Amino acid sequence: MLVVEDIIDTGHTLAAVTRLLRTRAPARLEVCALLDKPSRRETAVQARWVGFEIPDAFVVGYGIDYAQRDRNLAHIGAVRFTDDASGDKFGGASA
Repeated sequence: MLVVEDIIDTGHTLAAVTRLLRTRAPARLEVCALLDKPSRRETAVQARWVGFEIPDAFVVGYGIDYAQRDRNLAHIGAVRFTDDASGDKFGGASA
């Protein structure tokens, strides 16, 4: 069985998912993730295959969104949060 994850952050969600899937007694259980933030880990989980290890930054693009924004970017970029006159704290993503 293969779990495909977009991003591993604290590891809590992935730990819960793999714990549940192990109750189904798969012959094999592996995890792959596009992005991994090992510096944010709070639970011991590990992916067998990782596309990219990234620093502790909020990212968007390539299917990952912030408040339903920037999911359709063709790249992954870090979000820059700013305060502007409109009250919008989302300054956009930079590649």
